[in-house]
Amino acid sequence: MFLKNCSEYSILALIPLAVFSIVVNILLYFPNGDNTYAGSNQLTNYVWFFQGICFGGIMMIIIVNVLLLVDFYKCSTSFCGRKNGCPRLGSACCALLGVLFSGYSLIISSLGLAQGPYCRTSTGWSYPFTGTAGRYLVEYSTWSQCLEPYYVVEWNIILFSILIALSSFQVIICFFKAILDFVDTLCGSHKILPEHHSI
Repeated sequence: MFLKNCSEYSILALIPLAVFSIVVNILLYFPNGDNTYAGSNQLTNYVWFFQGICFGGIMMIIIVNVLLLVDFYKCSTSFCGRKNGCPRLGSACCALLGVLFSGYSLIISSLGLAQGPYCRTSTGWSYPFTGTAGRYLVEYSTWSQCLEPYYVVEWNIILFSILIALSSFQVIICFFKAILDFVDTLCGSHKILPEHHSI
């Protein structure tokens, strides 16, 4: 019972996580608050996958609403064979979709962090940290290679890291919800009360 209640309350936590994902993804389009780089397509290509806006944001909000509706949905015994079996199975499948959406956001954000920013160097616009396999994250002296946008390395590292953290929490919550609902469905924790027959 404790785990069940915990999973249901944790679903509500997906809403602020989704909102923060949208906000953080939008900020990636405006390094240091400057909108000129988005207009001239001088941003890292991984910001155009809309991982935080669409998959970790809008789709997760839809998933939350569906999960909340399914949890209160009462399925007819003639269709499901037993009371509450269908809602729990549907809830588990919906939670697995949440794992896929948030997992996509997690993977794309990780790739964006590993690749590094697209910036102007002494030789022109490029990805100066592509071949470092993410080692640039701790090699602070190399960050000065990016001349423009200013502080774009720090900007990307902070925002992509936040997206990774947000999507990781989403994956954990949705996976936890899916497992509990599958267990509830398979183990038959939802019982049908015996009918009282009038004589």
